[in-house]
Amino acid sequence: MKRKAAIGIFDSGIGGLTVAREIAAQLPHETLVYLGDTARLPYGSKSAETIIKYAVRNVSFLAESSLKAIVVACNTVSSVALPAIREVVDVPVLGVIDPGARTAVGASPSGVIGVIGQPGTIKSGRYESAILRLNPSARIYSRATPLLVPLAEEGWVGTEVARLVLLHYVEPLADKGIDTLVLGCTHYPLFKADLARLFREELKAAISLVDSAECLAKDLKAMLQEEDLAATEGVPSHRFFATDSTETFVRVGASFWGQDFPTVLHVDL
Repeated sequence: MKRKAAIGIFDSGIGGLTVAREIAAQLPHETLVYLGDTARLPYGSKSAETIIKYAVRNVSFLAESSLKAIVVACNTVSSVALPAIREVVDVPVLGVIDPGARTAVGASPSGVIGVIGQPGTIKSGRYESAILRLNPSARIYSRATPLLVPLAEEGWVGTEVARLVLLHYVEPLADKGIDTLVLGCTHYPLFKADLARLFREELKAAISLVDSAECLAKDLKAMLQEEDLAATEGVPSHRFFATDSTETFVRVGASFWGQDFPTVLHVDL
């Protein structure tokens, strides 16, 4: 029965756990099958052709399980590979960019919106095009912020080093008058408290922070309910896989998922 099928989730690494955690919170009866392609990260600096190749391989692995939806919990993959993924699976495929863009347009009174993300996401221009489809008069200022991923994975959230890096990245966007900032990488929700404090106390600017993990989980929940696919009872049996060291995945993953992080199995793709 499709209601009992799992939701497949993949990311280039650990950051997609922010999406998985939000899905688990909003859909507590759903079983998740998560793949972190940690052996090949980062995706953000790779070519579109390489990203598509990796994405199709990851989805093919997930599709070995009985699934009712696939969530691409990676902004870089969502920006270049969704059409290719949809060609190889017969279940709905959701990415993070469209939900984030829609939320940003709704949150911004002025239409002046900032986007931060990994280089591949920013280079693709997908957030800009998605936002402009919804609000053609929007003004969008984007910036690649690659240092935030290693800071998050090394547990440096909330430190003085993180504050200085964040200030360097977002001060030019604040100077443009943005009132909404899209966190265009699944690692970045870990910095929400740091960013809110930085805008409030140092940049003296009001800001709405758009967490694509929350937006995507809401879209997934609505889709499952509309299609009568949502699990309404039962205890989920999540399964987590990584293509590189599971020890590192568990150590870092606990800061994304929580201390009750489940067992992670290694898979060679």
